[in-house]
Amino acid sequence: MNEADCLAHELRRTGSANYLDLTRSAYRENTKGLPTSPASVPRRQDIQRRVINLKFSKGKSMDQTARGEIVRVGVDLAKRVIQVHAVDSSGRVVVAKALTRERFIAWCAQLPPKVLVAMESCGGAHHWARKLAAMGLQPRLIAGHFVSPYRMEGKRGKNDANDAAAVCEAASRPSMRFVPIKTVDQQALLAVHRLREGYKEERTACVNRIRGLLTEFGFVFAQSPDALRLALPEVMEDAINELPAIARLALQRAQLQWLELDGHIAWCDERIAVHVRNDEQARVAVKLCGIGPVTASALVATVGDFRQFKTGAQFGSWLGLVPTQNSSGGKVSLGCITKRGDNYLRTLLIQGGKSAVMTAHKRQDRISRWLVQLLARVGWQKAAVAMANKNARILWAVLAKGRRFDPDHISIKPEGPAMVVPTMAG
Repeated sequence: MNEADCLAHELRRTGSANYLDLTRSAYRENTKGLPTSPASVPRRQDIQRRVINLKFSKGKSMDQTARGEIVRVGVDLAKRVIQVHAVDSSGRVVVAKALTRERFIAWCAQLPPKVLVAMESCGGAHHWARKLAAMGLQPRLIAGHFVSPYRMEGKRGKNDANDAAAVCEAASRPSMRFVPIKTVDQQALLAVHRLREGYKEERTACVNRIRGLLTEFGFVFAQSPDALRLALPEVMEDAINELPAIARLALQRAQLQWLELDGHIAWCDERIAVHVRNDEQARVAVKLCGIGPVTASALVATVGDFRQFKTGAQFGSWLGLVPTQNSSGGKVSLGCITKRGDNYLRTLLIQGGKSAVMTAHKRQDRISRWLVQLLARVGWQKAAVAMANKNARILWAVLAKGRRFDPDHISIKPEGPAMVVPTMAG
């Protein structure tokens, strides 16, 4: 066996690439696709030096020996392929590759304990976070709009590798705000809420479809679904009108679909009512004016621990119920609400606020009297949003600090230390 065969055998025995792989890597380094010069092909001395390094590092390549231990991993999730981007304590890239779902779990099992694994908060992210936490790692979820500014290539360079690198970089920021990991029970209850919203949309579409079909034959009814529900059987049973038999059968099928969707929504309402009865936080939340069982259940299932917010104002800002700002030069300029956060929660709170505004004149508590004055000054739209924001702040104070809800409570601003005004020396 000659010297070249011995080197190749040594390279194969140590688990590294052979001379052909080293030559191919030289071609891969040429990003312009031009012919590679002979100088870029590894020489025999380079191979011998690498063999020595391989023996010294006990099977690890020289690059792996120079890099430190993995301390942070950025993950770009997908249905079948998962991109990972791991760095050491100095920020140098240790691993950057794509893995299948099965290989990703096996690869994470080899990571050192307490390694931070960051992912975007997307579909399936909470499931992966729970699995990684059970393996002794530290999963972190980041909102997508917090990751985009760290993509070095910008919008035109979006791919899985760049997204994973951006997630890893965003997780290293000391001021980064992470998304709390939901439990299985929270996601199960939110599944009921998602189904309920879907059934509501399908029912609205079904009612509008029935109205459109009846309009083609000259039947027009009030916009209320209850009015259509009462008039539809009479139209289908009336033998005098010009409604053909096939049209009557079609309307009968649509009516059956309507009744079926009502049954699905009723089942979702039952599950939500059971949750409100059994959950202590939901029972407290439903006592607030303008928060019903659906809103209370959705808030508790989505937020979980309200102590993650420092103040009630921060909770209202997270829901998107605070005004936008375009201030400069000491001049404050406020606009419409930000509409950030969960659209479903914000919609429920505003709808509940509208209900509280419209019935405020029937109550005599402190909040209702404030609503009546606000309604006369700014109108019911702004008053409904203001009531939604107030309910969010009250809910945080009640659930985060364990206080009892009192509609006549008077908040007292804590007094800060007296400000010392410096005097000019005469």
